[in-house]
Amino acid sequence: MERPRKQPGETMTALDTPVESPRSDGSPPKYSRRLSDKILIAFHHACDQGDYEVAERLLHVLEFMLMRRPTPMEGNRRRTIESLVAAHERLWLLRHPEHQTE
Repeated sequence: MERPRKQPGETMTALDTPVESPRSDGSPPKYSRRLSDKILIAFHHACDQGDYEVAERLLHVLEFMLMRRPTPMEGNRRRTIESLVAAHERLWLLRHPEHQTE
């Protein structure tokens, strides 16, 4: 597995993942992914490792975020909802393998 490369203005964490440093003008760093996308990534990671309880809790966090009033930073809300539905389906199929079609 190839380690991510450090980009200018980034520092490496203990997990060897790049993290943007605060900007020189004091403004917060610009992130390349929405928080909801990161939660979905963590959900899929938990599923891949077979930790279904953590995966379910992450889905509840994502649902909580979607129930709040939308913010301009959210981007495509419909896509997020579709991803949430697909994630629920994946978790259900992982917990009920006898219902999978071949």
